[in-house]
Amino acid sequence: MSNITLHTDSPATTTCVPNVFIDQYMVHASGEFVKIYLYLLRCINGNKSELSISKMADKFEHTEKDIKRALCYWEKLNLLRLEYDNEGDLSGIYFLDSGNMPQPQEVSAPELVTAQRIPNTVTGSTTHMPQNAATDNTAAPATEEKENARREYSTDEMDNFREKEDVRTMLFVAEKYLKRPLTPTDMQMILYWYDSLGFSAELVEYLIEHCIVKGHPSLRYMDKVALSWADLKIHTAEQAKQLSTVHNQAYYAVIKSLGISNRNLVPYEMDFIEKWMKEYGFTLDIITEACKRTIQAIHQPSFEYTDTILHSWKDNKIHHLEDIAVLDASYKDKKAKKHPTPPKNTGSKFNNFSQRNYNYDQLERQLLNRSIQ
Repeated sequence: MSNITLHTDSPATTTCVPNVFIDQYMVHASGEFVKIYLYLLRCINGNKSELSISKMADKFEHTEKDIKRALCYWEKLNLLRLEYDNEGDLSGIYFLDSGNMPQPQEVSAPELVTAQRIPNTVTGSTTHMPQNAATDNTAAPATEEKENARREYSTDEMDNFREKEDVRTMLFVAEKYLKRPLTPTDMQMILYWYDSLGFSAELVEYLIEHCIVKGHPSLRYMDKVALSWADLKIHTAEQAKQLSTVHNQAYYAVIKSLGISNRNLVPYEMDFIEKWMKEYGFTLDIITEACKRTIQAIHQPSFEYTDTILHSWKDNKIHHLEDIAVLDASYKDKKAKKHPTPPKNTGSKFNNFSQRNYNYDQLERQLLNRSIQ
């Protein structure tokens, strides 16, 4: 009897999750890490063999660093094996047999620092990365230090916080904005803003409101904003509102100076504005002057070209518009010395011919001598 082949015109609609993962691993892991592992299972069950760090970060509204940390976490627990090519780039993710693994142990945050070095592309190679290439001992920015030093609050500690009137109000307002009850993970994050970052309850409420109004209801996104505010030493709602006002002014000033009227700025372009204000330390009048010069030079908006101008001004220690005028004058002087202007020829058509040079005194003496003779 011949074999029978089964066919279907509908893709797989279920994902198989090993029981050992649910029973032993999931209970110890962060909810965000669990999401990444389940998504990888979904991809492999759905024959989606190629993916990237950046696409996963976009899907879950995480940073790429968050995705890398999750991958390293599951590799540490021997559920995944990360595979690298000869250049040290992540080229594959291999699922290990979780049924034969020992009881998992919790992995502390410092052990996950290696995630910072995982590149962004995942393909299908199986070459392994040298062991020492996965570790980065360089100093991390202040925001990363805050993330790695993040503590978890016990049940008793969270109960103690709830006894405070401002905390109860803050949590109530958060649930109203989010339109759902807070999970334990949500509580941990909000209390981290309040307690570890030193935010006032009013600032936490404004943070949630601000992000939701901007179209970002994810607490992971709010957490990134909170960390950036902490780096700027913002601890009150009034300070945050002033910062938002400055950013809004900068946003509209830049799009006006660059002549952008038919669209909003994309995050990549807004990052430039952040860079000009924070890293370069320029005021709005200098930024708009650079935007105007961009249009004068290339007749179209280009954040890269504007950045080139502002980077040059930063190198030349520009702090005020008057400094730009001085720099322009200095540039013109150097250009004039390097390429001096040739003298103008003011001669007429008659003067373009070679002219004779007569000595009229001598001619007069010659004429007198002839007349005497």
